[in-house]
Amino acid sequence: MRVLHVVSLISSDGAFGGPTRVCQNQSQALQADGHQVTVVAGAAGGDVSPPAIVDGVRTLLFRTRRVPGMGFAGMFAPGMVRWLLDHRTDFDVAHVHLARDLVTLPAVMTLLRSGIPVVVQPHGMIIPSRKLLALPVDGWGTRPALRRASAVLALNERECDDLKHVARDLPQPVVLPNGVPEQEVLDRPPVTDSTEVLYLARLHARKRPLYFVEAAKRLQDRFPSTRFALVGPDEGEAPAVQRAIGNRTSTVAWEGPINPARTMDRMAQCDIYVLSAVDEPFGMTVLEAMSLGKPVVVTESCGLAAAVRRHEAGIVSRDDPDGLAQAIAELLADPAKRARMGEHGRKAVRTEFGMPAVAARLGDVYREAVQQVR
Repeated sequence: MRVLHVVSLISSDGAFGGPTRVCQNQSQALQADGHQVTVVAGAAGGDVSPPAIVDGVRTLLFRTRRVPGMGFAGMFAPGMVRWLLDHRTDFDVAHVHLARDLVTLPAVMTLLRSGIPVVVQPHGMIIPSRKLLALPVDGWGTRPALRRASAVLALNERECDDLKHVARDLPQPVVLPNGVPEQEVLDRPPVTDSTEVLYLARLHARKRPLYFVEAAKRLQDRFPSTRFALVGPDEGEAPAVQRAIGNRTSTVAWEGPINPARTMDRMAQCDIYVLSAVDEPFGMTVLEAMSLGKPVVVTESCGLAAAVRRHEAGIVSRDDPDGLAQAIAELLADPAKRARMGEHGRKAVRTEFGMPAVAARLGDVYREAVQQVR
C-alpha cells in the first residue's frame, strides 16, 4: 500500500517531540511490513533539504514560517500544500498527525478534498480549549477534519472523550497506543562511580522542568555522587531553570537540545529516567527509556502512569517536587530495585508497546479506510 504520513515538524533539535517520534517509528515499521511510505513535514530553515531516505523512509521537508507570538500553532508551510495538490493521487491512504496548527490543518483539508482516505491521529494535542483562537480554528479546520476522516486514532479512552467533546458527533475513535522499537541493551561499564538521573524533554511549563530541578536540590545532600541532567530545547522555561540551578552546575545541569538521532544513545547513559510533566497524554520518552531497561518516574497525570504501575516499571509520583524527590530517592537508594524495574519495563515494551503490533493494526485501519472510499 502507498502510504503518506504528514507531521507538523521534523527538526534537528527534536523540538516537536513525541508526535514526530511516533510518525517516524510508525513509518519505519510500516516500511518493514512492505508498505511504500512517504513522510512530509514542516522544517525550520536550516533543516530543509531535498527529498531524502531517512531510516529507510522517503522524507520531504518543507520550509515553515511562523505567525509571531503563536508558537507551534502559528507554523505554516505553503510549499507542502502545493506539493500535496500536485501529488494527492500518488497514495492509497494518508495518515495525518493532526495538531491545531497551520501545517497539518491545511494539509488534511487538501487531502480530504482529493478523495483519498485520510486517517488522523492527534496525539493528545486536540483537547477542549477556551483559548481565543481555538473556536475559529476548530470551526474552520479541526472539527471538519475529525468528522470527515475515514478513521480517528486515539491513545486511550481519555483522549476519545476529549475528541468527542471537541467534535460532539464524532464516531468512536480507534484506540491505538504508541509503540517503540525494541532496543538491544548492552552491559555498560560505569564511566564513574556516580549515578545519573535524566530529564529529556522540552523545557516547557507543562513539562515541569523546574520540578525536576527542585527535586534534585532536595536530594543533593543525601546522594552527593548523583548527577541530575536536563536535555531538551527551550520552550520558555530555560531562564527559570538556569536561575534555579544557580551554582550547582556540578550536580545539576541543562545540556541544551539534542539531535533526535542521538536521543537513545543519550538516554542509555542514565540510570533513572524522570518525566515530571503534568497532563502528559502518553510520554514517548518514557517508553523509550523502558525499552532501554531504565526505571522511570512519572507523575499521576501522565497517560502512561497506569502502565508503569501495572508492569512495575518504575514509580508514579505526586505532581510536585517533594513527590518527585521521594520517588527518585526510592530508586537511588535501591540499585536492585532499579535493575528489576528496568527489566520489567523492557518486557512491557516487548509484550505491549512493540512496533510490529502497532504496524499490523495500522495496516488493518488503512485497509478499512480504503474499503470505505471504494
